[in-house]
Amino acid sequence: MIDLVTVLGHTAAGKTSFAAHLAHRVGGEIISADSRQVYRRMDIGTGKDYKDYLVKDHQVPVHLIDILDAGYEYNVYLFKRDFLRVFTDIAERGVMPVLCGGTGLYIESVLRNYWLLNVPLNTGLREELEKKSHEELAGILKLYVPLHNITDTVNRKRLIRAIEIAMYQSAQPDNAADERELNPLVLGIRFERTIRRERITRRLRERMEEGMVEEVEELLRSGVSAGKLDYYGLEYRFVSKYILKELNYDEMFSKLNTAIHQFAKRQMTYFRGMERRGIAIHWLDGTLSMKEKTEQAVTLLNGS
Repeated sequence: MIDLVTVLGHTAAGKTSFAAHLAHRVGGEIISADSRQVYRRMDIGTGKDYKDYLVKDHQVPVHLIDILDAGYEYNVYLFKRDFLRVFTDIAERGVMPVLCGGTGLYIESVLRNYWLLNVPLNTGLREELEKKSHEELAGILKLYVPLHNITDTVNRKRLIRAIEIAMYQSAQPDNAADERELNPLVLGIRFERTIRRERITRRLRERMEEGMVEEVEELLRSGVSAGKLDYYGLEYRFVSKYILKELNYDEMFSKLNTAIHQFAKRQMTYFRGMERRGIAIHWLDGTLSMKEKTEQAVTLLNGS
């Protein structure tokens, strides 16, 4: 019997709205699987889209967003810990949990039941890794697949932390896995490349009009450094450069737009990797109406 519905897809695929409509239809609650939506005051750049959770005048409950202040570094270990806590609460109330997000590693950590540890900082290792080039770091990380998402190797700090975690875990006895076994239905939403690109660019323009620059300015004024914002992803990285006058507006928008397109491509590559690693994803055509997508999902859920 299905005990978890998962909704995944590339950025700008409309995952949140679809997950909310599906959760409303089946009486479920959403658990966010987004590595950045956990942070308060980071709304536009992370695409929280609060309005999407309101379906037919019903506010669909959502968990694991706005749980931390900007400046904190969340990770997959903390996500899985928080997921299990929320999942257990929802399931014990007889409600269907709907996991929704685009962070492939977070989703896969749940679906494939990764054994994860709270890995301490290793100052000596970090000092050694700091001496290596970006390419050398990426090569080291590749030795530790499939646990780590090697598709996102843009940020040097993330690379070093990923290697630190991988090396720590490789030295531990493989006998402490969580015994919880899930029976999930995994749904994916996708668009063909041209439409995907149009949706990404259109959404970026909308976010700029909604106050993306002002959001980043406020974070910088509150004491979150530009270096820390770089850790939080593409929008915060490029908009910070614009605010600090390292890029003009047109350069910022163009570079950010290109980077998001590349990121969406990496997301799809990661999801295909999940399929190769044994996770069955039922892909839905993003161009279908919300009613059609929801009906297809309910049919799959009822037929499981």
